Amino acid sequence: MDELLTWFTDMENTKPCALVLFFVTFALIVLYVYTGKKRKERFESYRNIPFEEDDDAASSAGKEQ
Repeated sequence: MDELLTWFTDMENTKPCALVLFFVTFALIVLYVYTGKKRKERFESYRNIPFEEDDDAASSAGKEQ
């Protein structure tokens, strides 16, 4: 076990391991986002949220005037 910890403390070994770990994580996130029809439809509906008018805010603003 001590040899494994010593191997990880060497920067020549740690950098490639971290690179592989981060690349695999990135690839899994990309696959999650771009696969699945239901997820795609949900993300497409989220795209327009900033442009939708809030009915409650519009009606309360009209009452204040």
